[in-house]
Amino acid sequence: MNYEFDEILSTIKMTEIEHFDIRTVTLGISLLDCYDRNLDVAKQKVYDKIYKYGKNHVKYAKEVEDRYGISIANKRISITPISIPFAGLNRYEFIEMAKVLDKVAEDIGIDYLAGFSALVQKGFTNGDRELIEAIPIALSQTKRLCSSINIGTTKAGINMDAVNKVADLVKKTAELTKEQDSIGCAKFVVFMNAVEDNPFVAGAFHGVSEPEVVLNVGISGPGVVLDAIKSAGNVDLQTLSDVIKKTIFKITRAGELIGREVAEKHGIPFGIVDVSLAPTPAEGDSIADILKAMGVEDVGAPGTTAALAMLNDAVKKAGMMASNSVGGLSGAFIPVSEDQGMIAAVQKGNLSLEKLEAMTSVCSVGLDMIAIPGDTPASTIAGIIADEAAIGMVNDKTTAVRLIPAWGKKVGDVVDYGGLLGLAPIMEVRTISSQGFVSRGGKIPAPKRSLTN
Repeated sequence: MNYEFDEILSTIKMTEIEHFDIRTVTLGISLLDCYDRNLDVAKQKVYDKIYKYGKNHVKYAKEVEDRYGISIANKRISITPISIPFAGLNRYEFIEMAKVLDKVAEDIGIDYLAGFSALVQKGFTNGDRELIEAIPIALSQTKRLCSSINIGTTKAGINMDAVNKVADLVKKTAELTKEQDSIGCAKFVVFMNAVEDNPFVAGAFHGVSEPEVVLNVGISGPGVVLDAIKSAGNVDLQTLSDVIKKTIFKITRAGELIGREVAEKHGIPFGIVDVSLAPTPAEGDSIADILKAMGVEDVGAPGTTAALAMLNDAVKKAGMMASNSVGGLSGAFIPVSEDQGMIAAVQKGNLSLEKLEAMTSVCSVGLDMIAIPGDTPASTIAGIIADEAAIGMVNDKTTAVRLIPAWGKKVGDVVDYGGLLGLAPIMEVRTISSQGFVSRGGKIPAPKRSLTN
């Protein structure tokens, strides 16, 4: 891939003025060869392998940062979903393994390590059940570890037994981390149609079809898109879409350049560039501000979903033109706590949980970093997860839920985690019950569109 000099100058401008950064370079590592009947031996194998491949990850990323003057916000590692190579562990042994993973992440100096995960869309292995029981304790006793569960696919339908277990898991995690405003829930996400090469936490994991080790990159750049839209002025929507696509094209090219440079330093394959607009709490780095610049008065106004659909489509089209290696989630993220414009819209009463759900039908990925009252029943959480999973199932897209039932908090309160996780106002949740529906358990069958052979 060739990079013209004017592209480089343009990227430097984006970096200095428009908050552009590379959100993450994520090193994916297979743990399929690390099982051993002796738990102590297995833990040492896991530590040694992650350390072997990851010990220079931060160093290499910083060298590339210095070379190009483009910030890489996060350096992360993802691993094989832990329940697969270690299906024979019990919940207490999984907790021990979690501490090993957290220790090696700390020793390497990365921000997060993800993949304390299971794939249960068609049912549970014994190891899956044990892992699910271990997750709340593991997240309460670690700092850098992230976890996820995939509860359905368009091909398999929705495993409602798993949905109910995950809802209980979220409630337990909230309680066990209540002294930190239930922060454990910010490190856990439940997926529908999870992908194997997602570089973003909390849902990253290294899929079983991935190579032994690979480097994936997740880009960002809401501020760059916002500036481009403002500069375009009062143009029609088709022209505006072209403006967005041209901007995303440059962002994608820069992101892939950075990712390939880091992979080359590691001496490993480059995987994918995830073309996602990922906001931060910083002023001017907001998806909500983009939607307002497109013309809606505030997020939540009529037209918001249409504007988001147009934005997401432009992101995907430009990414595919710019790179042959687009993957991951690739779209616009709408987390509440990580986007100052979303936070403001919630606090003004302009943005509801129901409107957010509608918006997730056209964007990546789903209901993300949403704080709800701590006394929200597990059955209601299960209903929210099921609704979001249904959107992913019927539309054959990845959707996710990362809810924080903040212990002891109610509507009007906030949780403030600082940094990238930001500040989340407690959102109102309807109190009418979904208990009778979710308690039936079993599976929601796959839709007609699953029969694509």
